Amino acid sequence: MPRQLGELEDAVMTRVWQWNRPVTVREVLEDLQQERSIAYTTVMTVMDNLHQKGWVRREVDGRAYRYTAVSTRAAYSAALMNEAWSRSDNPAAALVAFFGMMSAEQREALQDAMRMVLPTFPEAPASPAGETTPADDTEPETGR
Repeated sequence: MPRQLGELEDAVMTRVWQWNRPVTVREVLEDLQQERSIAYTTVMTVMDNLHQKGWVRREVDGRAYRYTAVSTRAAYSAALMNEAWSRSDNPAAALVAFFGMMSAEQREALQDAMRMVLPTFPEAPASPAGETTPADDTEPETGR
């Protein structure tokens, strides 16, 4: 399980994920400097740390490195959610609480995701509570 990224690590990785191409320290630095004052060496250290932790791979390009994300932001988020859920002493209650926190848009995205990963089953017809319906064409009394 990946450890949650720190604030600056997340800011760097956000750019790497969004740009979805090999990036240099200079490119990330220039973009970060639009929001905050930050030194080249700080960004270089963060990107080196992300490489050491396995978040990015790098290749030499002249006198610099180009960094590429090893996985997607979605995979990172999923791993964090899975870790948090697996640490719960009551996973069902944790899911109920989590679903209760979701916005309508998030619930819709969850429903879309469930449709993608679960096999398609025909919907069972709704029946009044307590009523049973035969599973096939056999007669209930005789089983024939």
